[in-house]
Amino acid sequence: MTTRRDFLRNTAMVASGLLVSPTLTGQVWIAKKAKVVVIGAGLAGLGAAYQLRQRGIDCVILEAQGRIGGRVFSQRMDDLVVELGAEWVGESHTRIRELCVEFKLELQNNQMDTGLIYKGQYHPPAQWDSSADWKAKFQTLLEEYRKMNEVDKMKLDQYDWWRYLVNNGCQGRDLDLRELTDSTDFGESIRHVSAFAAMAEYAESSPKNEMDLKIKGGNNLLAQRMADAIGRESILLQHKVTRVVQDASGVKVYCGNGKMFEADKMICTLPTFALRAIDWQPGLPQEKIDAINQLQYARINKHAMLYGQRFWPAEAFDLVTDQLPHYFYHATKNQRSEKGVLISYTIGDKAAVVANQSDGWNAAEVLRTLQPHFKTAPMLQQQNFYWGSNDYTQGAYALYKPGQWFNVKPVLQQDFLHTSFAGEHLADWQGFMEGALVTGEQAARRI
Repeated sequence: MTTRRDFLRNTAMVASGLLVSPTLTGQVWIAKKAKVVVIGAGLAGLGAAYQLRQRGIDCVILEAQGRIGGRVFSQRMDDLVVELGAEWVGESHTRIRELCVEFKLELQNNQMDTGLIYKGQYHPPAQWDSSADWKAKFQTLLEEYRKMNEVDKMKLDQYDWWRYLVNNGCQGRDLDLRELTDSTDFGESIRHVSAFAAMAEYAESSPKNEMDLKIKGGNNLLAQRMADAIGRESILLQHKVTRVVQDASGVKVYCGNGKMFEADKMICTLPTFALRAIDWQPGLPQEKIDAINQLQYARINKHAMLYGQRFWPAEAFDLVTDQLPHYFYHATKNQRSEKGVLISYTIGDKAAVVANQSDGWNAAEVLRTLQPHFKTAPMLQQQNFYWGSNDYTQGAYALYKPGQWFNVKPVLQQDFLHTSFAGEHLADWQGFMEGALVTGEQAARRI
């Protein structure tokens, strides 16, 4: 029988970077130096590896692409930095904020004041809103959610967000506005989103819905600093994992370039579309395969446009529209320059349309939306990135549909033999750097 003293001794071994072997020699546990393979150099993988390094556990990161950061994708346009991937750090994202302090990265206010174009009319910030009746009703729904038990939440998960709103009296203009604003948060129409996933995010997030801060100089600086702390020699780029073999001795990881790595444990941080492309031996449980095959990722297109002059009315400018470009925001707030970048952020079917058009066509569509209401400036440069065609994710971030939060997500979170799983899709909220990072750290602690 394992006593409390045995447990404490074994826990101390793990904390000091030693794995406790499942093999017994007489009554003595054999401890050996741990070796862990981490698949993926996004924030989940970097977070896992950083935790392991701090505990003295040897690890290596295998990354298929030629860069680190995953869906953190900072790019330069002229002398300005824009984010074609993850954009915001929330006020409640405590782990990201702690690491920014640790690595001496400055977080700047990135909150916006939202205008609206609806049915051909422009409404400046603070001059448009939902009806008073619906605002009061929604506050009641938020309060009711906070009193829900687990059974209530599972029932809520059976609805999509659009149906839930309609069932609770949201209609007409109020419903249109919820579709426009909420779909921006989830990357697809609210007809596709679990009502529980939506309600949980709105009931538990900051007043600006976690769209609060950004890392000065680019969000990828956090990934770079973490990589330096882990040790660049332990992060191997262009190492696409093709096969994983697990047995009693540990795990063997095979890459497309012919290299093989052996370890005691593995942490897999890949999105499900990349995960399903690996040959697992033995094969993953059917329940996990079914969950992998069910989860979808939101289609998001970011169209970044560099202008010689910031013609928009304020640094904190963003704009929701009922036209094809969908949502605009000032992507270079706090960056001192006469020039500026607007990003048109489209979701779902709109994103798929925009991604297939030429730069000229998209520029004309942007002008069609903005020119009736703003005195625009000449566009100097544009850059388009469609996450829906990304080979590894087939989308920007995970989208939990009705009935999936309490059925699909728990299965995806389950360890398999020597492998633990992490990634943004396993977080409490999808689409945030905080979620990816925290799940990676949690997986490392399980090791």
